[in-house]
Amino acid sequence: MPAPTRFPRLENWLHWQQSAHPQAIDLGLERVARVLGRTGWRRPGQPVITVGGTNGKGSCVALLEAMLRASGRRVGVFTSPHLVDYRERVRIDGQWVSDASLIAAFERIADALGGDSLTFFEHNALAALLVFESAAPDVVILEVGMGGRLDAVNVVDADVSVVVTVGLDHMEWLGPDLESIAREKAGIFRKGHPAVCGMVEPPAALVEVADSVGADLRVRGREFSAREFEGGRWDYVDAGGMLPGLPPPALAGVVQVGNAATALATLRALSPRLVLERSEIERGLRDVRLPGRFQRIRAPAGFEWVLDVAHNPQAAAALADNLARWPAGGRTIAVCGMLADKDLAGVLVTLRHCVDHWFSATTDGARGVGDAELAQRAAAIGLEMTPGGSVAEAMRLAAAEVREGDRIVVFGSFHTVGPALSCV
Repeated sequence: MPAPTRFPRLENWLHWQQSAHPQAIDLGLERVARVLGRTGWRRPGQPVITVGGTNGKGSCVALLEAMLRASGRRVGVFTSPHLVDYRERVRIDGQWVSDASLIAAFERIADALGGDSLTFFEHNALAALLVFESAAPDVVILEVGMGGRLDAVNVVDADVSVVVTVGLDHMEWLGPDLESIAREKAGIFRKGHPAVCGMVEPPAALVEVADSVGADLRVRGREFSAREFEGGRWDYVDAGGMLPGLPPPALAGVVQVGNAATALATLRALSPRLVLERSEIERGLRDVRLPGRFQRIRAPAGFEWVLDVAHNPQAAAALADNLARWPAGGRTIAVCGMLADKDLAGVLVTLRHCVDHWFSATTDGARGVGDAELAQRAAAIGLEMTPGGSVAEAMRLAAAEVREGDRIVVFGSFHTVGPALSCV
């Protein structure tokens, strides 16, 4: 599709980008590198951190951003997808960038397309790089969209690369097993640069890739570790010493101390170029916020909403652990909405014993699933779901059923939690 001359409004650009390339997902760096080169972009001189992984990316990015901002650094952050507003994806110093900044970046990309076209995500990633080039933050954090080796953000050589976890997701693009997926995610590692892994037992393929490229691999439980105590305090230990008695991260969830240790190992890997004081680390741990990750909201009627974007079996297992660690006084009712290409059976089997009553919700978009179809697919594994309509409608049905002390868990996708945030 030809590049537009100019669009006056951000939503016009976003609508065009969704059909500008023949495939919604087209992994590869050749087109992205060519277009970025034509824009005249140059790699920033400030530190760049690239964060990948199946689950935990968003939490790790949020923790990195919070600790860096607590130290007074201006931080440029690119994440995806968004929950409510597209501008969530590109932030500087904690603030969404303006429509005008994004439009200027999109115009520059359009002028550089030549004979190439880009996917929606590739437009997003390149726009973020161009915005950061102009804004010149002190540190840039880039979150991988899918995989790593062929993801658009991998066009940039990072100073530190992070793989938080490896799980079974996006298997049609990344491979049929953990080793294949790990190999793709480890593709962000660079020769001579720190590569941080948040898994205590990483897949062999991840270690092999790190060795083959000559990356300085640092594995949780080996080069750095976290030991949690009753009350939430925890010790961080690496070759640089111990930070005892750190406060628990403000993000709820059983995995968050591990994510915090992974983020802290990433920042310490940049020493002496970038050094944080203990007080700054503590402030960042206390101040970090991330909507939609085991987010608990008390309703005036005396029940609790829990919002979580868990959309694969690994994330569902973490959600199940969290629900067990913070039990409800009454029943747990679920509103589930998922995309068609996700492992619905794997997610539901993991959570079936945590939920007393299920509602299905329709997810919008080309990959969405209707509430009736979702209920049928759940029935195929012996789980009864009540079709609830849209996310908002399913939430209203669930809320009409709860009593004081109950909780409603809304989960399954960004396309589910995003609309839910507007309803609670």
